[in-house]
Amino acid sequence: MEPKLEKKYGLFTAIAMVVGIVIGSGVFFKAEKILTATGGNLKEGILAWVIGGIIMISCAYTFSVMATKYQYINGVVDYAEATMGKKYAYYVGWFMAVIYYPTITSVLAWVSARYTCVIFGFSITGGECMTIACLYLISSFTMNALSPVLAGKFQVSTTVIKLIPLFLMAVIGSFVGLRSGMTMYNFTHYVSQRTSNGLFTAVVAASFAYEGWIIATCINAELKNAKRNLPLALIAGTFITMSVYILYYIGLAGTIKNEVMMAGGETGAKLAFQTVFTSAGGSLLFVFVIISCLGTLNGLMLGCTRGIYSIAARGLGPKPRIFSQVDPATNMPVNSAIMGLFLCGVWLFYFYGANLTDNWFGFFSFDSSELPIITIYALYIPIFIMFMVKGKELNFFNRILMPCISLAGCIFMITAAWFAHGIAAVAYLIVFFVIMAFGAVLLQKTKLPLNEIPHK
Repeated sequence: MEPKLEKKYGLFTAIAMVVGIVIGSGVFFKAEKILTATGGNLKEGILAWVIGGIIMISCAYTFSVMATKYQYINGVVDYAEATMGKKYAYYVGWFMAVIYYPTITSVLAWVSARYTCVIFGFSITGGECMTIACLYLISSFTMNALSPVLAGKFQVSTTVIKLIPLFLMAVIGSFVGLRSGMTMYNFTHYVSQRTSNGLFTAVVAASFAYEGWIIATCINAELKNAKRNLPLALIAGTFITMSVYILYYIGLAGTIKNEVMMAGGETGAKLAFQTVFTSAGGSLLFVFVIISCLGTLNGLMLGCTRGIYSIAARGLGPKPRIFSQVDPATNMPVNSAIMGLFLCGVWLFYFYGANLTDNWFGFFSFDSSELPIITIYALYIPIFIMFMVKGKELNFFNRILMPCISLAGCIFMITAAWFAHGIAAVAYLIVFFVIMAFGAVLLQKTKLPLNEIPHK
């Protein structure tokens, strides 16, 4: 009998995956960008976190309702298939496997290396940083490919560890800031270097910090009692994430002046921790930040390793018989995992050439940490619309109200991305359509007609 993915994850692991995948680098990596985009306006910055959080929670809730109805191989691909049909599901799966998973995962490998380099005083764009990034990428792949259970335990452990610096900064930073007057100062004094369309830019930056929760749906075939546990994990995980982010952001405002944080760049977060917890304590907590980033990288790699498998299991995509194989010893789609690692390497190379060094790609240089996230919101729109059409047995709140809020959030994110990135969004869309066109060619070569695709 052909090996299939086993039920091996429980509710706590699923919540840890949602929180662990989302919370990690973005809250540290993008906090300085949100401050800069809003000109040091803390109120506007908090509004950006709130808007991004509401969009995330509303989409997660709508998908959690779908999770009680559809449960097969890969969450978001299943939802696309159930609402829009097999062909649309293929394109969603192709996008997730070739663009979404590897772009975000490759950026997370660099971010993890970035903060490691801050500790050791290396350049965040030099050879040391990129070497460490490759090491982190390969290490995460190895753990997920050879021992998925160990990867799950690592995810739970890093989730607990990563909350330590966030909670300490939220509580102690707020207390110190209120006592010293720093919090009041930062809330009432703005820095003049606000960018145009600052709120839109800040929300798009927050979208990177919030992204990743949808990746947790890729384990629904491996989740015990998935129809109960996946919705609980999505709702609890996304709400915890938004609360932690906002509290951390407020705590950060109690440590140093916004203009110092903005000028500090990649060292701003380290300086904030050292200001509150002394030099040694701040450096130790910054090590926790690196572990936090690695936990997020591990969760994203989980999605990467299953990306091609999610479409190959339907008899579609490149060499479906090869990429749908599950190793009987590790219970992992190893061939799919290897392809996922290769794609991560390709996108890490692109991210370096487009964002970290002299522009290698000219017009086709864009921020691969943010724009692919906006595309996924565009792909959600038809899913939400058809879910409202087909979900006749659901009540008004689940069928109409929450999907409409989710739709409004998706449209807002697309609009915000256009204002934030401008012509770079056009360059990204050209690359996106070329990759999707290649996926369409592969679909046409599929031997199995769409109406005969086996549904495992």
